[in-house]
Amino acid sequence: MAAVERGYKRWYESAFCRRGRVLADRAAKHVALGGKWQSPYSLDATTIVLEDGGSRLTGRVRSSLYPEIKFALDVRVHEDGVVRVRMDEQDGLRKRYDEAASWALLKEPVLSPSLRWCVGKQEAKVVYGEGEQVEVIVGFEPLVVRMKMDGEEQVVLNCQGLLHMEHFREKVESKDGGIPIAEGQETQRFIQFPQNSWFEGDTEDGFWEETWGSWTDTKPKGPESLSLDINFPRHGHVYGIPQHATHLDLPTTRGEGAVFSDPYRLYNNDVYKYPVSASGLSLYGSIPLIHAHSADSTVAVFVAVASETWIDVAHPTKDSTETHWMSESGILDVFLLPGPTPDQVFGQYARLTGPVQLPPHWSLAYHQCRWNYVSSDDIRSVQKRFDEEDIPVDVFWLDIGYSEDYKYMTWNKDRFPDPTDMIKDVEARARKMVIIVDPHLKRTQDYPVYKEAQELDVLVKDKYEDEFEGSCWSGNSAWIDFFNPNSWEWYKSLYKFNGREDDKWSWVESTDAVHIWNDMNEPAIFYGPESTMEKDSVHHGGWEHRDVHNIYGMLFAKTTSQAVKERTAPHKRPFVLTRSFYAGAQRFAAMWTGDNLGTWEHMAVGVSMVLSNNIAGMNFAGSDVGGFFGNPEPEMLTRWYFVGAFSPFFRAHAKLGTERREPYLAAEPYKSIIRDIIRLRYSLLPVWYTAFRESSVTGLPVARPQYVVLPKNEPGFSIDDQYYIGASGLLVKPITEAGVAKTTIYIGEDQVYYDFYDGHAFRGSAEGKTVTVPAPLERGPLLIRGGSILPSRERPRSSSPLMKHDPFTLKVALSQSGCASGELYLDDGESYDHREGDFVWRGFFAKSTEKTVSISSEDLALKNLDRAVDGVKLATYNGGNAFANILNGVQVERIIVIGLKNKPSKAALGNTDLEFTFEDGISAVGRREGLASKLTIENPCVLITSDWEVVLDL
Repeated sequence: MAAVERGYKRWYESAFCRRGRVLADRAAKHVALGGKWQSPYSLDATTIVLEDGGSRLTGRVRSSLYPEIKFALDVRVHEDGVVRVRMDEQDGLRKRYDEAASWALLKEPVLSPSLRWCVGKQEAKVVYGEGEQVEVIVGFEPLVVRMKMDGEEQVVLNCQGLLHMEHFREKVESKDGGIPIAEGQETQRFIQFPQNSWFEGDTEDGFWEETWGSWTDTKPKGPESLSLDINFPRHGHVYGIPQHATHLDLPTTRGEGAVFSDPYRLYNNDVYKYPVSASGLSLYGSIPLIHAHSADSTVAVFVAVASETWIDVAHPTKDSTETHWMSESGILDVFLLPGPTPDQVFGQYARLTGPVQLPPHWSLAYHQCRWNYVSSDDIRSVQKRFDEEDIPVDVFWLDIGYSEDYKYMTWNKDRFPDPTDMIKDVEARARKMVIIVDPHLKRTQDYPVYKEAQELDVLVKDKYEDEFEGSCWSGNSAWIDFFNPNSWEWYKSLYKFNGREDDKWSWVESTDAVHIWNDMNEPAIFYGPESTMEKDSVHHGGWEHRDVHNIYGMLFAKTTSQAVKERTAPHKRPFVLTRSFYAGAQRFAAMWTGDNLGTWEHMAVGVSMVLSNNIAGMNFAGSDVGGFFGNPEPEMLTRWYFVGAFSPFFRAHAKLGTERREPYLAAEPYKSIIRDIIRLRYSLLPVWYTAFRESSVTGLPVARPQYVVLPKNEPGFSIDDQYYIGASGLLVKPITEAGVAKTTIYIGEDQVYYDFYDGHAFRGSAEGKTVTVPAPLERGPLLIRGGSILPSRERPRSSSPLMKHDPFTLKVALSQSGCASGELYLDDGESYDHREGDFVWRGFFAKSTEKTVSISSEDLALKNLDRAVDGVKLATYNGGNAFANILNGVQVERIIVIGLKNKPSKAALGNTDLEFTFEDGISAVGRREGLASKLTIENPCVLITSDWEVVLDL
């Protein structure tokens, strides 16, 4: 939400970005004229020390620009092969912000115990990995860091010589009234710039303050920006650095034919009606992680910086990428993730910042929201209509209008006179509520949250060290400083619905069925510079807001998540939706793509944005179904429901003033189609929950782009309008254009794929092949990859908790070799008992011989006791655990096998013959396309929790 239209900075309106880009231009021009551009930074070999058993190299870095300024280099190798490169100013006039990584990382990484650097005269290097294929080289003069894989360069830092860490200095006017000079240089005849102008230029540009619009940003610490080139010599595709409304494969911003003129910006902002694929405009979240990919390998770089950052992307050749990172403040803290496969990169990043939390099961179902449901009776009537129309829904949401005068966690009693009873009425139908809580506090003494925050002195300060004041929904507002440790326990105590021990105010008119929506947490501030907080505001520890801006929203979501969890005993898994996020936020919250428009273009870009966030760890992602702004016509709304149903987070939402568009209000045939789409989501909840379980352990995305699943198939590297759901084999291609009756899907492998609905077989090829598939409004394009087994629950229910004892259907899609496999993970969906071994994790397998096809079920946990579920080792797992016993009577009610080469003569479970039906068609084996054969076994009398084998005699 946003109050008024506002402008946002272009690159040339940000002084440190101007300085960084001009530096890059000088270097490029110098090289183009035949000169040699060399970085002024070098590592003093005489100062190198090997620490921590040899896995850590430290030394002194010298800048020829300012020999008297000290810089320290620290290069570490983690036990999983990730390399961390840190550089900081040492013994400077002030301290640079160096805490970004501490907020992002799951824990301090463990260093490799068995490595030792080899230090020579010109470089130091270390070799490690399986077959010693990874080599890291630190060149001394100039300072360059290279990572190689099997002798080939993968990532290079500072090979273009753009590293520049602007040191702290005092503002001193020159005696001639000219350019200010640095302290300690007053006795020199020449001021600083003429001698260094080849690198820094000859003018001060926004060193001590800069103006944008009516706002002046004072900079009492002076210039402190960081510039660094990070290049990928053998990778022509880069992804990540969300959040931007553009393609997954990032368009260029530099070089011949650059797509965008501005670099990609990471600066969390409330962007009103954000444009689509127009530029690198920063949106609500920032994750400074970039993946580089080729058919040979995948690598990634995570840059732990929290300040405003601009990133240029260029492809000097089609098979290489150059990036230039420019940040306003912070230290150099870069993590090199060697891969070399996409799966390994995801695991390496997850070990750094943590995998996605395993969410409550109900949160994967359908959410109904709008700004605003206006009363308790409105919520009850909406719930009643969903039930009358037999449309499933799990969650109803309340936007800001529920509160008294926008004082969050209070109730407007004229509209919501009985909030607890209303919530319990929703609970009675096995549903939940999500209620919005924003970070701004109305500055009035009759609001206990503000009053206590003021008394505890946990509010953000302005540059004068007074309480920061800004405007948001509640009018004159203050903001909690979540960097202040004193705010944490206090804030969590506000959520206690059973009251606080000291009889102070808490949200007693609530229940454990209430979960939280954190909006406006960039932080969004009406009429502030770029709709956010002034950079010279001050947080705990004396850090300016410019240092920590991109982290603020994550800390709000983190504290909220802990509050929702700790209000229950025993603890239940919280659900928090956040608009603003940073690296590591996946541990605490889901996210959505913000205030999108009800247009086809926004529907389409929402798909690529969700994929981009998924590869950056924010797997629980979605966009508002129908668009936040506008009134989508029926075809668009129906197509958007399919997009939502195949997004990890599935919520319909709309702005105040838009027409009501709950699905039961749609005219026929749209209402029935939308009902079927939502029901399809519910039937596939076992697939979604299993995908999230895998992601919570491995870090792999839930929504997987083509390059992740088929990393060697180059034609698929830039595809971002189709994707896979976890490891399920489901390949989805949403329709995001009007009037479409058919579409194309790219199959990037020599495998058979089946139409999810009718079993039509499509054949791929090793080189990749595009196939045409039907796309009627009532049937969004959805294929099953040959070799997959899908578990589903096919009985419609009004909410997902009512399905927990329903039987399963197994759809076996045979591969060209006649095999298939799949997984199913189940637990109680809300507690943490799964960490104690209370869960069901089954594997399903189809194996073919010349005369038989066997379909079996096995306990995967017993086969993987050395692995972990949600961070907990399985060593104590017991197949007869409490949760498994609850499901003891749950059956597989149907087995469907697609692609058999001929009709079986018999189907048997042990010595028991099973009845089946068989529809003739083509086999998985062979090259023909057409309707595949289909065998159906009804009531095979097998349990979901047991080992069993069904054998088909051919």
